[in-house]
Amino acid sequence: MMRAWILPTLFVLSGSVVATGLVLEGSPVEAGVLLVVFLLLAGVNSPLMFPRSIGALEAQRRSAVDGRPVVFWRAGCRYCLRLRIRLGRGARRAYWVDIWRDPAGAAAVRAVNGGNETVPTVFVAGRPHVNPDHAWVREQLSRSV
Repeated sequence: MMRAWILPTLFVLSGSVVATGLVLEGSPVEAGVLLVVFLLLAGVNSPLMFPRSIGALEAQRRSAVDGRPVVFWRAGCRYCLRLRIRLGRGARRAYWVDIWRDPAGAAAVRAVNGGNETVPTVFVAGRPHVNPDHAWVREQLSRSV
């Protein structure tokens, strides 16, 4: 779970160091703006940008009942972030599984990707789709119950 927070933590620490340097040089406004930018980068790259993750087994069980897609993702993945942003509010209708927090999720992704943890991997009706187009995922979300 900790490695999901490494990149956001580095953004916060780096921004703090640079902002402190700017304050000491007499540029508090620039320091504040820069710190806000680094905090935004930390927030975007954190697990907080994604809907609450559930376990892979629970997600697959629920998906079998209501037909919603299951999205396997990990923090820091720019393709996962791009999919999340492009799905907008509709992203909350899918089941999200963080493969860094759920070993069963990581195993499911490795099983369909030749041993690699390639994400986002989206399961729809039990069939895997690796890094699918956001429009296709949005269509699958609209088809689900």
